[in-house]
Amino acid sequence: MIEESVECEVWWASPAQSDPALLELLDDAERARHGRFRRAADRDRYAVAHALARLVLAEAAGCGPTEVAFTLECPHCDGEEDREPHGKPRPAGPAAGLELSISHSGDRVAVALTRGAPVGVDVEEVSERRDVEGLAEMVLAPDERAALAALPAERAALAFHDYWARKEALLKASGEGIYGGLTGVSVSPPGGPPRVLSWSTPGAPPLDRVRLQDLDAGPGYRAALAVLTSAPVAVTVHGTAPLPAARPAGEAPPR
Repeated sequence: MIEESVECEVWWASPAQSDPALLELLDDAERARHGRFRRAADRDRYAVAHALARLVLAEAAGCGPTEVAFTLECPHCDGEEDREPHGKPRPAGPAAGLELSISHSGDRVAVALTRGAPVGVDVEEVSERRDVEGLAEMVLAPDERAALAALPAERAALAFHDYWARKEALLKASGEGIYGGLTGVSVSPPGGPPRVLSWSTPGAPPLDRVRLQDLDAGPGYRAALAVLTSAPVAVTVHGTAPLPAARPAGEAPPR
């Protein structure tokens, strides 16, 4: 029997869409974290990403964005009580049962949403300032490093960020994050269809329950999407997400 496809929606936004009105959509913990960023660019990325996540979830759950709640789950902390809550955001409250992933880098913000199947999205700005050769030791498995070393220098940076985005999307979907070990995942070389060749981290699913694809994030960026399911995945990509701007004086905030 053919399994029904999993619907996945991906939204793109930009930090340039940041506005003080977005902070009204966040909860107290999110606003506190937003305020701790020293750089305005980091504050803008955070505000846009988390406001967009709440708007997307609210639309899917039929509630107001301020009614959306999250639990944060980190499989590496063993319940340490002296750390700020962190880890993969799990929608709770009216949005329970939905699955969400957030990523941002440079001028790109991405939010991915599914129902009933874990999802991970990652976007990476290609930076010529990065020490690709040095980072490859921490990010790539031995066979991936060999494939990267065989590429001309002008293609190596792009290929490295393809590897990175694919692997981080997978680890976000499993909930392990990069601390789960990027070298514990091996994917097919860039330039061909993305496939998971091996996955040895503790939270790794069976490989027949992994769907991986590249996303087009525009020039100078690499992005990937992972959904943990054996079913086909139908992906709908939305362009620049509509985000609320500052309201006229006296207008009520969104419910």
